[in-house]
Amino acid sequence: MDHPLIDLINQKIAEAEADGAFDNLEGQGKPLPKEDDPDNALLNRLVKESGGVPEFVSLSRELQRLRDELRETGDRTRRQDILKEMSMMEARIDLAKKAYR
Repeated sequence: MDHPLIDLINQKIAEAEADGAFDNLEGQGKPLPKEDDPDNALLNRLVKESGGVPEFVSLSRELQRLRDELRETGDRTRRQDILKEMSMMEARIDLAKKAYR
């Protein structure tokens, strides 16, 4: 079943084409860039343009923050807690990397 507005959409596209709205577009006459994941191409582009990163990257940044905190902390109890967090974080990074591949 077609979209209920398909005729209107096609009419607007035809009018824009007749008015030259599609003339001299960047990349005209060239093939579209290859997409590794065509089903999610738009979503991937939006995430990338908004500064999104894969989960393992954000987790790695958090791990670095924990390492910095560990270096600056003298409290033995807090250091043990940080080491536990770091161990869990490293496991989460490994899982995220495997899921990303």
